Amino acid sequence: MLPVKGLFSKVVLSYKTVFGHFRKWCKTGIWQQIWIRLLEKYKSFLDMSSVELDGSHTPALRGGENVAYQGRKKKKTTNALFLTDKQGIPLAMSEPIAGNHNDLHQIEKYFNKILDTLTKAKIRIDGLFLNADAGFDSKELRDLCKKLEIFPNIAINQRNGTVDEDIFIDELLYEERYCIERTNAWMDSFRTLLNRFDVTASSWMGFNLIGFTVILLKKINKNKKSR
Repeated sequence: MLPVKGLFSKVVLSYKTVFGHFRKWCKTGIWQQIWIRLLEKYKSFLDMSSVELDGSHTPALRGGENVAYQGRKKKKTTNALFLTDKQGIPLAMSEPIAGNHNDLHQIEKYFNKILDTLTKAKIRIDGLFLNADAGFDSKELRDLCKKLEIFPNIAINQRNGTVDEDIFIDELLYEERYCIERTNAWMDSFRTLLNRFDVTASSWMGFNLIGFTVILLKKINKNKKSR
C-alpha cells in the first residue's frame, strides 16, 4: 500500500525490502527516537493541563512475544499502558505486557518507562495532573506519583475495601478521561493496531509509534490551517 510510484517514480520496492528496513529500525529504537524528537519539536501544540492514563488489550492473532490468554477477552492478548494529553494526542506507551496481567502489573517499572519518554522530549512531569480509572487505584502508584510530584486523580476501586479520606477526586477533571477512549478509537482505525499480527513485540511497538506520529501530525496540520 506504499505510494511507491508517487515517491520513487518507476522504482519498484518489494515488501521484503520495506519490512526489512522496518524491522531494523524497530530493533535499533529508531521509531522511538523519531517519536521523542516529534514530541519535543511540537510540544507547544500539546495540552498538558492534564494527562490521561489507560490500558488497552489487543488481540494477538498469531501469538508471539508478550502474549497470554486474557479471561475477559476470552482470547490471547497483549496489554499496554498509554498516556495522552488532554486533547487525546498520544504521548507515550509502555512496553508490551502479556495479556494475563492487569494494568497494575509492575506499575512502577512501566509507568517510569512512560515518563522517561516525556523527560527525553524535554516535557516536565512535575506538577502534572494524572487522570486514571479505578483499575489503577493502588498505593504503589499513588506513592510513586507523590514522589514525582504528580497529582493523581485516580478513581477509587471499591473492591479494594479501603477508604482513605485524604484521597481527593476531582469529578470534573475525571470526566475529561473520555479523550483517551477516543484515542483508543483512533488507534483502532489502523488495521495493523486493531489486531496484533506481529509476533515480535518490537514490531508491534513500532507500528503503534507510527500510529502516534500520524495522529500528532494530523492534529498539528489541522491547528495550522485554523490559524
